[in-house]
Amino acid sequence: MAIYAVGDIQGCLQPLKHLLKRVQFNPDRDTLWSVGDIVNRGPKCLKTLRFLYDMRDNLVMVLGNHDLHLLAVAAGVRAPSPSDTLDKILAAPDRDKLLNWLTHRPLLHYEHGYTMVHAGIPPQWSVEDAMHRAWEVEAVLQSPDCITFLAAMYGNEPAVWSDELQGMERLRVITNYLTRMRYCTKKGVLDLLSKGPVPNPRPEGDSKKVSPWFSHKKRKTAGDRIIFGHWASIEGVTDSPNTIGLDTGCVWGGAMTLYNLDTGERTSCACKNGRCRA
Repeated sequence: MAIYAVGDIQGCLQPLKHLLKRVQFNPDRDTLWSVGDIVNRGPKCLKTLRFLYDMRDNLVMVLGNHDLHLLAVAAGVRAPSPSDTLDKILAAPDRDKLLNWLTHRPLLHYEHGYTMVHAGIPPQWSVEDAMHRAWEVEAVLQSPDCITFLAAMYGNEPAVWSDELQGMERLRVITNYLTRMRYCTKKGVLDLLSKGPVPNPRPEGDSKKVSPWFSHKKRKTAGDRIIFGHWASIEGVTDSPNTIGLDTGCVWGGAMTLYNLDTGERTSCACKNGRCRA
């Protein structure tokens, strides 16, 4: 039995199928882990969602920011973005079944000595901290307050965690850490505007130093193995052997990557227009 983790799929179904065939993935014995962002921006979002739903007994998936965005658009509390490719899901006869399944996916998964999360874990949290705070968001997603949460989850504030936070502000910063974070200070103050391999210049008068969340040497998870996606511009490269970045930018003309949890081997295919390059 093998466990493979895959980076952001974003509706690029053909490269996923290609990689599973290359590693001889057998659903009778193997398991696929997904770092989330299974839909949006790519060409086959509905087919991807159905494919993963059909293999749900052999799939472990955490939610990404694009998956949450799909739920918000479907709930009618967020207008679609011009670059969204979600229309076929929203019009599908089986959309309710698919979206209900998506609503019940976690934001963090821990098993076999690995923690999987879409974006990362801030320096001031342990894996246990992150797990408990993920449960808070998961509970509201699966409650009658789901639509209220989806409407309120957008925004960059609060920029840092406090135990005193309550209500939607508390849930928003948890969600931003786990599904949107790239850069932060050593105390976990988020910079959600920087998305490239280096941070944006700081505004005049702002002396806060931000680094990739995994680069803070004293972060509480420094000794933990963390699988994450979300950050295509770093092409899976980190400065820590325990942080395994798997978003290698398939939907942007980069690659899709599978990671074997048992051997540490990566298998990739170069992509163009949501398909493997010939």
